[in-house]
Amino acid sequence: MAVTDHFSFLRWWQGFRGRTLPSLGREIFNVSWTLLKLMIPVLIVVRVLEELGAIPVIARVLEPLMALVGLPEAMGLVLATNLITNIYAGLMIFFQLVPDYPMTVAQVSILGGMMLVAHSLPIEVRIVQIAGVRLLAALIMRLVTALIFGVLLFHIYDFFNWLQYPVELVWQPEVQRTTLSEWVWQQLQSFAMIVLVIASLISLLRFLRWIHVERLMVFLLKPVLRLLGIRPEAASLTIVGMTLGLSFGGGLLIEESRKGHINKKDIFAAMLLLSVCHSLIEDTLLIMVMGADISAALWFRLIFSLTLVAIVTRLLRYASDGFWQSYLVTGMVNIHNSAADKAGINPVSTVNNEVVERG
Repeated sequence: MAVTDHFSFLRWWQGFRGRTLPSLGREIFNVSWTLLKLMIPVLIVVRVLEELGAIPVIARVLEPLMALVGLPEAMGLVLATNLITNIYAGLMIFFQLVPDYPMTVAQVSILGGMMLVAHSLPIEVRIVQIAGVRLLAALIMRLVTALIFGVLLFHIYDFFNWLQYPVELVWQPEVQRTTLSEWVWQQLQSFAMIVLVIASLISLLRFLRWIHVERLMVFLLKPVLRLLGIRPEAASLTIVGMTLGLSFGGGLLIEESRKGHINKKDIFAAMLLLSVCHSLIEDTLLIMVMGADISAALWFRLIFSLTLVAIVTRLLRYASDGFWQSYLVTGMVNIHNSAADKAGINPVSTVNNEVVERG
């Protein structure tokens, strides 16, 4: 028996060393390299804005919006970066600005919650569009819901006087005026820290998939999705998106819609849920690196997204097919087709790219 166990361990180790470790290394490198290419122009722009003294000006422009959610004005720049690029880039700008704008845990949680709902819009809104949701509706799903979520979090934390103490950052750059070369060195150090975060998250995700955590989430969430009016054909694919990311779930939903297996109303409900609440494991851990509380990063986000979908789906039961076709979905409501077909796009190859969902 001991000899058998020894050989079993050797086979497992050879597979782990020969396949798993190289695959993990390639994934970490690919994500980090893609992120570096995204972040360099963003960081340069922020540095130029700092040198020109433009950040206080931008902050004043964004002040009314930030006041609604109780955040320092300059955090609008973090949100703008997050919207255009991804959470990782927003994280870098956050760590660069936060020394000059001390925040409470409640404020960081509000910021993190909004970043989770609305990020990577050029890519992720396109995924929702290809699935058959109209552009304006897709944008409202992200921008308006992010603002509503931020306002709700602000009033909850303020009313209960909850998390109103200074945030303790796990890491932050030194606060000092630097030369260009010193600034470049600081950004390299910052990026090295982000790479460590990426490596840790990807490794943890691999482990969670290995122990089949997503199966538990499917078991727990499927009855809830039925109550929300999302039929079984779309429920499992929606849960994939909620756990692993909008790219995965969205890509699968696009393919099923193209084949005619899921109707447009279910696609809309599923995409609304995925727009507000996706990548529950990775993105939640990432936002908590900022110092955000898990209440905003996970629990309130789940409650908010499920409540939102329940309300919207029930209200839309009274909408005519004409309203659906004019404002919410493309094509016929009861005829299954896909914008991807018309565009000549292979939806699976377009959206099933794991790097896209990094943020």
